[in-house]
Amino acid sequence: MDAPKYFHQEEAHAVFRPAGELTLAEVVGMVAEAISFAHETGVGRLMVVLTEVTGIPSPKLTARYQFVREWAKASEGRVRVAVVTTAEMIDPGRFCVTVATNAGLEADVFVDEAKALEWLVGAVGMMLAE
Repeated sequence: MDAPKYFHQEEAHAVFRPAGELTLAEVVGMVAEAISFAHETGVGRLMVVLTEVTGIPSPKLTARYQFVREWAKASEGRVRVAVVTTAEMIDPGRFCVTVATNAGLEADVFVDEAKALEWLVGAVGMMLAE
């Protein structure tokens, strides 16, 4: 099984870093594929860095709900996901984090990669790799 484009393995986690002008549907599908690949290959921690993606306006709540549920399904509760994006893309109420938790996905969102990495690999979570 080949890794998705933009996906690479680090020592304690994997990173998925798409770039370029993409639609929301493209990004959602690509992230779901990366999460599924991580799950299927036993990678328990995934950082999704979306700071180099352009062309996407801030999603409405209904879209956020739908794509987080899709990502939760892809993880099957076995992949911890840290999403790094721009501040403009993060809902101030952190709606996506709540949806993820309720759907069984251990996830959080950050604007800083270092903080995302600290959360991702520093905390004890429900990891398949452990």
